[in-house]
Amino acid sequence: MLDKSNHLRKIIIIWLIILPTQLSFGQFGKQSQLFTDIKTVSEYIAFNLPKNSPELEQIDSIYNFALKLKNNDISEALIILTFSTIPYNVLPIRIPLINMKINYPIISAEIPLFIQKNSTLPKSFLSDSPHTDFGDRDKLAHFFGSAFLSYNFVFFDLTNLIGYFVESFEETFVEDAQFDFRDIKINRAGEIFGKTLRENKKALPSSELSKY
Repeated sequence: MLDKSNHLRKIIIIWLIILPTQLSFGQFGKQSQLFTDIKTVSEYIAFNLPKNSPELEQIDSIYNFALKLKNNDISEALIILTFSTIPYNVLPIRIPLINMKINYPIISAEIPLFIQKNSTLPKSFLSDSPHTDFGDRDKLAHFFGSAFLSYNFVFFDLTNLIGYFVESFEETFVEDAQFDFRDIKINRAGEIFGKTLRENKKALPSSELSKY
């Protein structure tokens, strides 16, 4: 299930950093609204994407679906999109010095749906997307997670700071991780999209991703 390439799970660490400590994993369990929404968006990605459309249009359709699901609440939609587009369900973390490894569970759809969703995630929507089977399936989570941060942190912009911290954290603690400047670049695109949404509620992801 785990992909051991350099396409790693930076955006998960963002949530480990910014989620309040009083929120336990149990609160994000199968009975939560978050889980239900992630499942619903995952089903859309898995079965209802306009398959003959360009991938940027597919990404816009995923965004519009999540926005409609959350009654045009942009912040809520961006949270759901972040988790729904993560192509991993565990984060392998290593603890230096004692060389201990643990798999941190990530909230996601149930396994069959999770696998089907991953197989249909857009993967070649960037100008420098690698020509591999995995491609850039992990980049949408970076994009939407960074958009959420910049959309909500109006008075003190933490997006870039957290983005660089995540890269450094991952290089130290996450199994098989390397610092990836392409992730920083897509984080920046998400940051700009989040700021754009403050002024233009009708903005679409493709408007920023097409500039990448």
